[in-house]
Amino acid sequence: MMVKLECFEKSDYNQLIDWIDSPAFLLQWGGIQFTYPLTEEQLDQYMEKLKNDKIETFVYKVVDQSSGEGIGHITLGKIDRENKTARVGKVLVGSKDVRGKGIGEQMMTEVLKVAFDELQLYKVTLGVFDFNHAAIACYEKVGFKKEGLRDHSIKYGDEDWNILEMFMVEDDWHNKA
Repeated sequence: MMVKLECFEKSDYNQLIDWIDSPAFLLQWGGIQFTYPLTEEQLDQYMEKLKNDKIETFVYKVVDQSSGEGIGHITLGKIDRENKTARVGKVLVGSKDVRGKGIGEQMMTEVLKVAFDELQLYKVTLGVFDFNHAAIACYEKVGFKKEGLRDHSIKYGDEDWNILEMFMVEDDWHNKA
């Protein structure tokens, strides 16, 4: 299965909403800006805010090239063209049928092509909860390196969730090819 990135549209909302099946999963995907259950209104507000924001963000749905079906979601945000940096976020392999099949790696590769090949950025960062071992392994596979741990980043119930910061620079991307 090969994937491609397409602009995330209002018509994609319901599929994304269906994928977000618990408060913990919503927090992992979207952070504290969303409340469970995710709604079209929340997504409208999010997309509207991005439109009006001075900071560029590209919001993508991830599509299976052979079926044309949406199977995931990813953003390239906080794009700073002057300092040549951006941040990957809201990474989600939505369809449980395709999890564990290398889709995350393909999604990351496609978004990094945009960052490094099209936008010619210098550095791309991301944050991932330190308990999400599958995601961390995926990010390392495409070339991200661990930068540091932000302890006690979010409180979820009685738990403290830590965020592992990761990064990739253009030289690592170009030398990987």
